[in-house]
Amino acid sequence: MKKILLLLIFSSSVLFAQNGEKLSMLKLNSKIARIPAGDNKINFTTAPKLVKKNPGLAIALSMLLPGMGELYAGSFESGKYFTIADAVLWGTVIGLNSYGSWKRDNYKAYAQTYAGINPAGKDDNYFANLGSYVSIDDYNRDMDLQRQFGLVYDVSKYNWNWGSDARRIEYRNMWRSSEQAFNSIRFAVGALILNRIISIVNAVRLVTAHNKEVEKQDMIQVSFTPNYLESNPVGMSLNLRAAF
Repeated sequence: MKKILLLLIFSSSVLFAQNGEKLSMLKLNSKIARIPAGDNKINFTTAPKLVKKNPGLAIALSMLLPGMGELYAGSFESGKYFTIADAVLWGTVIGLNSYGSWKRDNYKAYAQTYAGINPAGKDDNYFANLGSYVSIDDYNRDMDLQRQFGLVYDVSKYNWNWGSDARRIEYRNMWRSSEQAFNSIRFAVGALILNRIISIVNAVRLVTAHNKEVEKQDMIQVSFTPNYLESNPVGMSLNLRAAF
């Protein structure tokens, strides 16, 4: 840059010297009256130091892993919190799923031991009903009273009998713990989705701000303007215009 400025100054000095006019020193803020130079100005612009970034890519990165869109935008200071939150939420999902599966295995084994069930091929409704009725006879009787004949179980296939209400309640508590864990996973997954949405909005905001800065800084204009006094050139002004 300095070499270019020196070359332009030298060339201008030689030009005026050939016309027999003596040039004064370059002045940044001359008080001499100036006439608009028009085509006499020599302008050039520097190349931008920054490049614009793609909001679509920021969205894709934040969807893949919250915080990565902010990292792409050049501001991971806020993005790191989304990344940490995502890791915590995934850990919560894994933990809840493991706990729910463990409790499910426990209540099935408990029912097989104390209620005499065969867990193979049984659906979730069956295991829910086990905790509500002491025996299959109580359940089928209740279905008959409600005229829900299609829900009556085949005794040879679905038979159970806890023998006491205490065992049924113990089973019910284990079943409820498992169901609560699996239901909580839904909230954790919802939080994962929400975390991504917020990260996307934040990443797009940061990319937009970055691109605006690029537009501001992508021009540094330098111009040389001849100065005139009573129609005679007496010098040249160096004008520097930069947008930040």
